Amino acid sequence: MSEQPSINARGAVDLSSLTDQSQQPQGRPAGAAPAGASGSAAQQPGADTWSVSIQPQQLQQVIQLSAQVPVLVLIHGADDTSAQFRETLESAVDAQGGRLVLAQIDAAASPELAQQAGQLPVVTAFLAGQPIGEFDATAPAEQLPQLVTQIMQLATQNGITGTVPPQGRKAGTAEGASEPELPPLHQKAHQALEQGDYDSAIAAFEQAVREKPDDEDAKLGIAQVKLMKRTQDVDLAAVRQRAAEHPDDVQAQTQVADIDVLGGHVEDAFARLVRFIQTHPGDDRETARRHLVELYSIVGDSDPRVAASRKRLASALF
Repeated sequence: MSEQPSINARGAVDLSSLTDQSQQPQGRPAGAAPAGASGSAAQQPGADTWSVSIQPQQLQQVIQLSAQVPVLVLIHGADDTSAQFRETLESAVDAQGGRLVLAQIDAAASPELAQQAGQLPVVTAFLAGQPIGEFDATAPAEQLPQLVTQIMQLATQNGITGTVPPQGRKAGTAEGASEPELPPLHQKAHQALEQGDYDSAIAAFEQAVREKPDDEDAKLGIAQVKLMKRTQDVDLAAVRQRAAEHPDDVQAQTQVADIDVLGGHVEDAFARLVRFIQTHPGDDRETARRHLVELYSIVGDSDPRVAASRKRLASALF
């Protein structure tokens, strides 16, 4: 990205005081997942995690997830207070089983961002791509689960009630310890992604396919990274407005489909493009069809939403 991302947006509410306004009901720890919450973290504590370490260049990409779930961005240092913040927030977030995400940025990786953030550690909460509040080291660590609960309530009030899949597995779990090492070119691609270098990641995956044409994981990686690259700098509100104002613009419709898939609104993305294909013959139809097929590959053929959409696509085409 050409500009350093900003965390401490003006107008963000200081959430630290929320913990003084309500007490957690007895019988369930603050921040615990409600009865019936989906997600393996709620059922198997310590396995899956919804906390991920990111580079500053990846910040805007992660914030796009806040169209579906609250996103907490933690900028931390190497001090004991930061370590306690990280541990407590990770536990509170993972207990929600995918109903919010914690993105962590090491202040050492971005001195400018750390200086902008001020006192460390600092957390900014995002909903629908916008900062809705922040809190820092002045909030006692033991009150952080209550703040997570308050943020979940704010999300519900604003109609953001989705879930996202685990972002990884916690270190030390049996499955994580037994995972095979990635092939060299896949490792190169993932390292490039960690640096926010999408072009290098795509090039590494493409090289993997050239060397092994049946490398389905590399093909999927290419599609996924291209999606991330296409959406890295988009203005969510502007994209949706353009699509609403220009229903016959295939590029506008495919852009909204991209951000819907990235935000977890898979069925909405598929339905939008199938509708476009039904009503637009010619080159635009083929452009939309190819784009839809690429999104199918990203979601995966085993996903029932893909199978259902393929049937609707066949009807639209024939």
